[in-house]
Amino acid sequence: MASLPVLNQPPHQSGALLDHLARRVRTRSETVLAPLGLRTRHLVTLTVLRDHGSSTQQALAATLGIDSTNLVGLLNDLEADHLIERRRSPQDRRRHVVDLTDAGVKKLAKAEFALAAVEDEVLAALTFEQREQLYSLLQQATAATDVVACAGSEDEPMPPPMRS
Repeated sequence: MASLPVLNQPPHQSGALLDHLARRVRTRSETVLAPLGLRTRHLVTLTVLRDHGSSTQQALAATLGIDSTNLVGLLNDLEADHLIERRRSPQDRRRHVVDLTDAGVKKLAKAEFALAAVEDEVLAALTFEQREQLYSLLQQATAATDVVACAGSEDEPMPPPMRS
């Protein structure tokens, strides 16, 4: 059976490779985060709080792109481990402000160190310069798709890209 030629197809398609690499990173990341008592969603929340400072629960839910009900469960996990604290907003007593604790800063640093080792493992075939170029290209592609996604839906804001 002869294969049919495909017209106007780019010579390389990166989607499957990116997905494969992402699965490897995700699997290894989950493995190194588990002993720290963290999941990816915890890590993203802690990173947002570190990088952007205190936040109301409502603003944090919007930044993370999750329902406020789901955020409460997530924050309960982090608060139980003393990684964040919630307090009433002095400006509006109906709102809660979420802060990263010193323990949260330390745990996040440990997690980022562990995740850097995962990247070193998964991207070992690339030189430092190639890894920097990959990061720059992925950041550029992500920024472009974030603009398209945000233009299409205000309900799904994207979290900022993380760099370990």
